[in-house]
Amino acid sequence: MKLFVDSANLRDIEEALSRGFSGITTNPSLLAKEPKSEFEKHIGRIVDLILKYNPLAHLSVEVFSRDAKEILNQARNFKRRFGLRGLSVKVQIGWDELRVINALFDEGISVNCTCNMSVAQAVLAATAGAEFISFFWGRIRDGKEIKHARERDDLIKRKVLTREDFNPYSVVCEARALFDCSYPNAKIIAGSMRSVSDIVDAGLAGAHIVTVPPKFFKDMVSHFKTDEVVKQFLSDFEQWLN
Repeated sequence: MKLFVDSANLRDIEEALSRGFSGITTNPSLLAKEPKSEFEKHIGRIVDLILKYNPLAHLSVEVFSRDAKEILNQARNFKRRFGLRGLSVKVQIGWDELRVINALFDEGISVNCTCNMSVAQAVLAATAGAEFISFFWGRIRDGKEIKHARERDDLIKRKVLTREDFNPYSVVCEARALFDCSYPNAKIIAGSMRSVSDIVDAGLAGAHIVTVPPKFFKDMVSHFKTDEVVKQFLSDFEQWLN
């Protein structure tokens, strides 16, 4: 699996790119956490970092509209304005949005179809021509919570979903199996990571790409046994020198 950093923070993005991360995913909520500035200028700074560290790195930029015409206009503008080889436009899954995704596919604009929670949604997105299909791992699991019981049980009763469809591991596994057979050019992105174990599990489930929030960087690289062994190596060598 590949790792993308899930952030709009310039420092976090530079930290990730300088250590080999191969892409960045952003969304309106992440951008809203940054100091206010012009949207295109901020994305332009991200593009500058990509060109500095890895010109082939991926960047997903999300539209901020549900209107089909406006989504098309924004997507075309992103492609024209940023001109990055690895740019994908994030478009939410939805019936009207599928038509937009297909139109963008016909125009040669890469789409990252986002906010997917089910295999059925992912298949529709891939059919429409999305290059990337983003599953929200943590939010799929949230469907098991009691507060969602009414909506969940209604979907199960109507045989739209099963209880296993609220297990993100199963959802990604099933989607990967279908994609390998029928949509080999579509790539699964797993986002909404809540822990380091989520990141690892998403990779084991078959996600081609897993997005990593910067808050997990140090947890991923740290292990008390590593610290112990490194300390021992240095101590043994120091004793040998003396």
